[in-house]
Amino acid sequence: MKIIDLSREDSILSQYVKEIRDEEIQKDPLRFRKNLERIGELFAYEISKHLTYKDTNTITPLGEAETRVLNDKLVLSTIMRAGLPLHQGLMNIFDRAQNAFVSAYRRHHKDGSFDVKVEYVSSPTLDNKVLIITDPMLATGHSMVLAYKELLKKGKPAHVHLVSTVASAQGIEELKKEIHGQDITLWIAALDHELTAQAYIVPGLGDAGDLAFGIKED
Repeated sequence: MKIIDLSREDSILSQYVKEIRDEEIQKDPLRFRKNLERIGELFAYEISKHLTYKDTNTITPLGEAETRVLNDKLVLSTIMRAGLPLHQGLMNIFDRAQNAFVSAYRRHHKDGSFDVKVEYVSSPTLDNKVLIITDPMLATGHSMVLAYKELLKKGKPAHVHLVSTVASAQGIEELKKEIHGQDITLWIAALDHELTAQAYIVPGLGDAGDLAFGIKED
């Protein structure tokens, strides 16, 4: 698995990451969602550099131009609900892509532990397509691993891109342990090194789903 950390190079991406982390700016859910969407657009642009293209001719009002267009067939997938704004950003750029959705949540137990439960998967066939799975926070990595394994039941992609805005070192190690292959790329915008006892990333940003859509009832 190849890992690309976009925070290693300066870009406007770092401004958007700063804003989704900021507890004062977070009080505006519209801005939080918009920043995640913009981050998704920047991820899409960077991923587009690693896709395949073909030559084509375009008729203009004054003649004919040789151009190159995307050759890959894409499927954009997200883990609901927190991943929806990030997913929207990628969809804004890859506007002809097909879409897949995975519903997963943390199921908490009385002893304080939890597991991740997948309830719903909707996806087109993935055979020979480029699959992009988005989840804004890669904490333990369990949600991303489960989503990946569930989606692979829909076919064998040509390549898989995993996209998370903030990742923990532990989450990345979990992906390395559970997901193998040269046809997988992990994209992140920030790397943090600590998890709380409740498996939230520190410093992280809190619960992305609650910040985007309101506090849920457990």
